[in-house]
Amino acid sequence: MTDQSAPASGTNSDAVPTPRISKGGNRDYRLDFFRGLALLFIFIDHIPDNTISYFTLRSFAFCDAAEVFIFISGYTAALAYAPAFDREGVAMGFARIYRRVWQLYVAHLCLFMIFNAEVGYTLKFLYNPLFADELQVGDYLNDPGDAFIHVLLLQFQPSLLNILPLYIALLLALPFFVLLLRRHVLLGLVPSGILWLAAILFGWNMPGFPEGRLWYFDPFAWQFLFAIAVGLGLTRATERRLLVPSGWLPRGALVFAVIAAVLSLSSSLHDAVNRIPQFIMLPEMWFDKTMLPPARLLSVLALAVLVGTYVPREARFLTSRAGWWIVLCGQNSLQVFCLSILLAVLANFVLNLAGYGLLVQCLVNLSGIVTMFGAGLLLAWFKAGGRLPNAPRPREVS
Repeated sequence: MTDQSAPASGTNSDAVPTPRISKGGNRDYRLDFFRGLALLFIFIDHIPDNTISYFTLRSFAFCDAAEVFIFISGYTAALAYAPAFDREGVAMGFARIYRRVWQLYVAHLCLFMIFNAEVGYTLKFLYNPLFADELQVGDYLNDPGDAFIHVLLLQFQPSLLNILPLYIALLLALPFFVLLLRRHVLLGLVPSGILWLAAILFGWNMPGFPEGRLWYFDPFAWQFLFAIAVGLGLTRATERRLLVPSGWLPRGALVFAVIAAVLSLSSSLHDAVNRIPQFIMLPEMWFDKTMLPPARLLSVLALAVLVGTYVPREARFLTSRAGWWIVLCGQNSLQVFCLSILLAVLANFVLNLAGYGLLVQCLVNLSGIVTMFGAGLLLAWFKAGGRLPNAPRPREVS
């Protein structure tokens, strides 16, 4: 849901930033790959009672694909938009970012309308009002006039439609992050960290709809992860040194990731097979997705350190056939994300009709993933002027 190519004067870009890690460097396909993988996981995790979801990131870490997606979005947004502040001035930097905010806002409204049309149409066949309640669109279907005002204000967020409002809110703050972080990393991260801590301690959140409901992703908390990613993106783009010595980071990240994997697997296996005991019970508030508690924040940061340290930019799996399909999904993240939401609703409908047998689940998941790959390939073909871009050879991305 970030821009495909770095904005430049006279260009009209509406996809994702060109993720370059240094001046004159080649595209870092790790960013595209793991963003595309996060999109696949988001689709799988959005299907209720989906056995395949036991094989996504949330079963092996304290975080899930949402944190990965927001982190990569912040990192690439810094690489895409920060240079405009130096090249074209502060006013144009704001303008380019807020132009993107408008594009995301329009995309969210269009997705909302198609989403509700899809839900309304499927209700005719299921004859089950609980389906609408499960997706949290009952209030809109009962009183669309009043509810749509709150849609425009980003307050009404049905199930599955809460990531784009979060990203819109974070992108609104991006120019201020860039201005502060360019002066000094701590100047941006310290206030952001204080706001994150205050949101957790005092429960600060944005009001939602209906009355009494809050945003599923608390922007006051999630902005800290976004700010860290923006800071890292700026640090890499300007080739500045990190504030902390990096020698111990990979070892610490590896230890944390292993502990998180063991504990998460223990919980996932217990949920999947009741006969398997859950040896360690941790408080649920430690993993509350809304407030982004320390466990989830440290988990995604640990994964980022491990990928940055142990996955080389020229890794062959990035440009293998399957890997390249995932990369193309990541390069067209906004369109593929919107498609994944609609596919998740369709998958829910199919499983309600055909049953939740393992074979049916596998076919539904596979069909959705293949459709997302097809969308990524089609968009890449269109952007390349009618030819499908081939995966670069490893030596070209080294």
